[in-house]
This record gives sequence, structure tokens and C-alpha cells, in this order.
Amino acid sequence: MELADMTDVEFPEMRENVLSAVRALSDAEYQNRVWIRREYPHEGYFDDFSLNLNILYDDTLVLEDPALALGKVLRSHEEVSVMAELAERIDLVLREEGSGRSDAEYLRSRHWAGVLIAASRAYSVLAA
Repeated sequence: MELADMTDVEFPEMRENVLSAVRALSDAEYQNRVWIRREYPHEGYFDDFSLNLNILYDDTLVLEDPALALGKVLRSHEEVSVMAELAERIDLVLREEGSGRSDAEYLRSRHWAGVLIAASRAYSVLAA
């Protein structure tokens, strides 16, 4: 999605970061390749679970309180709803696994499939 397509939000660059993070959270193959095996697409590239959490919780606050992101980063109440569901799924993993785990440990969580499903749904809505 081009930034020009996202001029209906206050912070289109932040939205692009959210889309990228949600896409990463929705793709199990990518997670294994990049987060676990560290097979990066080019030199200087880095990505992991913590980076995506930082984008979605700390940098954009979109998972901290999706409703507050409406108009700023999110376009619709449907986007707020799917991001709230993603936040619930991630929070469940973090509550059960705790902080400071490796990406491999998070991906082995019995709740990780719920993150993948919620992130896929969220990405579909956000990218539409």
C-alpha cells in the first residue's frame, strides 16, 4: 500500500509502520525465516517480535488503545475492532509466557496460532 493511499489518517507514516508490523505478525513463514533463522532480505535489515511490539504498543499506541488511534492511524471502527482482537491475542501470549522470552519461545506458545489468525484478519482489513 502506498502512503498516498493513506492520506485519510493524520499519521500516514505511522500507519505504514503498523501495516508492516501486522503483516509480520500474520506470517508464520516470515517469522521462522527472519525472527528465528535471522535470514534477512538485505544487509542492515533487522526484525523480530520485540520490534513489532514496540511499533504497535509504544511507537503508535495502536494496540495500547485502538480506539484512540481512530483517525490518527486507523481509518474505521472495523480497524479498531480487529486491532483490539490482535491486542487481546498478543496480551494472552505475553501473560502466559512472560517477558524476556526468545522469539522461538513465543512462537511455540499454545496461543501463538491465535496471534497469527488475529493478525491475518487485521492485515486483511487494514490493507483493504
